[in-house]
Amino acid sequence: MLRSDIVTKADDMNKMMQEMMAAFPYDASSLQDAFKTSAALGEKMSRVAIEAAEKSTEISARWTKDSLTKVSEMTKVKDDPQDYTKAMTDFASAQAEMSAETMAAFAEVAKKVQMETVELMLAAGKDFSEDATAAVKKATTDATAATKKATSAAA
Repeated sequence: MLRSDIVTKADDMNKMMQEMMAAFPYDASSLQDAFKTSAALGEKMSRVAIEAAEKSTEISARWTKDSLTKVSEMTKVKDDPQDYTKAMTDFASAQAEMSAETMAAFAEVAKKVQMETVELMLAAGKDFSEDATAAVKKATTDATAATKKATSAAA
Protein backbone atom coordinates (compact mmCIF):
# COMPACT_ATOMS: atom_id res chain seq x y z
CA MET A 1 0.00 0.00 0.00
CA LEU A 2 1.36 3.42 -0.88
CA ARG A 3 1.82 6.20 1.64
CA SER A 4 -0.70 8.38 -0.21
CA ASP A 5 -3.31 5.60 0.13
CA ILE A 6 -2.74 5.44 3.89
CA VAL A 7 -3.08 9.22 4.21
CA THR A 8 -6.23 9.20 2.07
CA LYS A 9 -7.76 6.43 4.17
CA ALA A 10 -6.84 8.31 7.37
CA ASP A 11 -8.46 11.46 5.98
CA ASP A 12 -11.56 9.44 5.09
CA MET A 13 -11.64 8.03 8.63
CA ASN A 14 -11.29 11.53 10.13
CA LYS A 15 -14.09 12.82 7.91
CA MET A 16 -16.30 9.89 8.88
CA MET A 17 -15.64 10.50 12.60
CA GLN A 18 -16.38 14.21 12.24
CA GLU A 19 -19.64 13.48 10.46
CA MET A 20 -20.59 10.92 13.09
CA MET A 21 -19.84 13.36 15.94
CA ALA A 22 -21.80 16.10 14.14
CA ALA A 23 -24.75 13.71 13.77
CA PHE A 24 -24.83 13.22 17.54
CA PRO A 25 -24.29 16.72 18.95
CA TYR A 26 -23.07 17.03 22.52
CA ASP A 27 -24.57 19.70 24.70
CA ALA A 28 -22.20 20.86 27.44
CA SER A 29 -24.85 23.00 29.11
CA SER A 30 -26.03 20.06 31.20
CA LEU A 31 -22.50 19.67 32.58
CA GLN A 32 -22.34 23.40 33.23
CA ASP A 33 -25.64 23.24 35.11
CA ALA A 34 -24.38 20.30 37.18
CA PHE A 35 -21.16 22.19 37.94
CA LYS A 36 -23.11 25.30 38.97
CA THR A 37 -25.34 23.21 41.22
CA SER A 38 -22.30 21.56 42.77
CA ALA A 39 -20.53 24.89 43.26
CA ALA A 40 -23.64 26.38 44.90
CA LEU A 41 -23.79 23.40 47.27
CA GLY A 42 -20.11 23.89 48.11
CA GLU A 43 -20.70 27.56 48.84
CA LYS A 44 -23.65 26.81 51.13
CA MET A 45 -21.76 24.03 52.95
CA SER A 46 -18.81 26.39 53.43
CA ARG A 47 -21.12 29.03 54.87
CA VAL A 48 -22.49 26.51 57.38
CA ALA A 49 -18.97 25.43 58.39
CA ILE A 50 -17.69 29.00 58.71
CA GLU A 51 -20.66 30.09 60.81
CA ALA A 52 -20.15 27.09 63.08
CA ALA A 53 -16.44 27.90 63.43
CA GLU A 54 -17.23 31.52 64.27
CA LYS A 55 -19.80 30.54 66.90
CA SER A 56 -17.47 27.90 68.38
CA THR A 57 -14.69 30.49 68.60
CA GLU A 58 -17.02 32.89 70.40
CA ILE A 59 -18.00 30.17 72.87
CA SER A 60 -14.37 29.20 73.50
CA ALA A 61 -13.31 32.83 73.97
CA ARG A 62 -16.14 33.48 76.43
CA TRP A 63 -15.25 30.31 78.38
CA THR A 64 -11.58 31.31 78.51
CA LYS A 65 -12.39 34.85 79.62
CA ASP A 66 -14.76 33.62 82.35
CA SER A 67 -12.20 31.04 83.51
CA LEU A 68 -9.47 33.68 83.76
CA THR A 69 -11.80 35.91 85.76
CA LYS A 70 -12.46 33.04 88.18
CA VAL A 71 -8.74 32.25 88.45
CA SER A 72 -8.09 35.92 89.23
CA GLU A 73 -10.63 35.78 92.06
CA MET A 74 -9.12 32.55 93.37
CA THR A 75 -5.54 33.90 93.45
CA LYS A 76 -6.26 37.02 95.50
CA VAL A 77 -4.67 37.20 98.94
CA LYS A 78 -6.92 35.89 101.70
CA ASP A 79 -6.89 36.74 105.41
CA ASP A 80 -7.81 33.30 106.67
CA PRO A 81 -6.17 30.06 105.39
CA GLN A 82 -9.63 28.47 105.19
CA ASP A 83 -10.60 31.16 102.65
CA TYR A 84 -8.10 29.59 100.22
CA THR A 85 -9.91 26.27 100.49
CA LYS A 86 -13.22 28.01 99.94
CA ALA A 87 -11.81 29.91 96.93
CA MET A 88 -10.55 26.63 95.39
CA THR A 89 -13.90 24.96 96.01
CA ASP A 90 -15.78 27.92 94.52
CA PHE A 91 -13.47 27.89 91.50
CA ALA A 92 -13.93 24.16 90.94
CA SER A 93 -17.71 24.50 91.28
CA ALA A 94 -17.81 27.46 88.89
CA GLN A 95 -15.61 25.58 86.39
CA ALA A 96 -17.90 22.56 86.50
CA GLU A 97 -20.93 24.78 85.88
CA MET A 98 -19.21 26.73 83.08
CA SER A 99 -18.04 23.48 81.50
CA ALA A 100 -21.57 22.12 81.41
CA GLU A 101 -22.93 25.37 79.94
CA THR A 102 -20.14 25.51 77.37
CA MET A 103 -20.62 21.90 76.28
CA ALA A 104 -24.34 22.59 75.91
CA ALA A 105 -23.54 25.64 73.74
CA PHE A 106 -21.18 23.54 71.58
CA ALA A 107 -23.88 20.88 71.30
CA GLU A 108 -26.34 23.51 70.04
CA VAL A 109 -23.84 24.59 67.38
CA ALA A 110 -23.32 20.97 66.33
CA LYS A 111 -27.08 20.36 66.24
CA LYS A 112 -27.61 23.44 64.05
CA VAL A 113 -24.82 22.35 61.69
CA GLN A 114 -26.30 18.86 61.45
CA MET A 115 -29.79 20.18 60.68
CA GLU A 116 -28.55 22.66 58.06
CA THR A 117 -26.35 20.01 56.45
CA VAL A 118 -29.21 17.56 56.16
CA GLU A 119 -31.44 20.27 54.65
CA LEU A 120 -28.73 21.22 52.15
CA MET A 121 -28.09 17.61 51.17
CA LEU A 122 -31.79 16.93 50.63
CA ALA A 123 -32.12 20.07 48.52
CA ALA A 124 -28.95 19.19 46.59
CA GLY A 125 -30.22 15.68 45.93
CA LYS A 126 -33.40 17.16 44.50
CA ASP A 127 -31.43 19.67 42.38
CA PHE A 128 -29.04 17.00 41.08
CA SER A 129 -31.95 14.71 40.28
CA GLU A 130 -33.72 17.48 38.36
CA ASP A 131 -30.50 18.34 36.48
CA ALA A 132 -29.89 14.70 35.61
CA THR A 133 -33.46 14.19 34.45
CA ALA A 134 -33.31 17.29 32.24
CA ALA A 135 -29.94 16.24 30.81
CA VAL A 136 -31.14 12.71 30.01
CA LYS A 137 -34.35 14.05 28.49
CA LYS A 138 -32.43 16.50 26.28
CA ALA A 139 -29.87 13.86 25.29
CA THR A 140 -32.65 11.45 24.37
CA THR A 141 -34.41 14.09 22.28
CA ASP A 142 -31.15 15.09 20.55
CA ALA A 143 -30.13 11.48 19.92
CA THR A 144 -33.58 10.62 18.51
CA ALA A 145 -33.47 13.64 16.22
CA ALA A 146 -29.93 12.81 15.09
CA THR A 147 -30.88 9.17 14.44
CA LYS A 148 -33.90 10.23 12.40
CA LYS A 149 -31.73 12.68 10.46
CA ALA A 150 -29.04 10.04 9.83
CA THR A 151 -31.67 7.45 8.81
CA SER A 152 -33.40 9.82 6.39
CA ALA A 153 -30.03 10.90 4.93
CA ALA A 154 -29.04 7.28 4.37
CA ALA A 155 -32.35 6.45 2.68
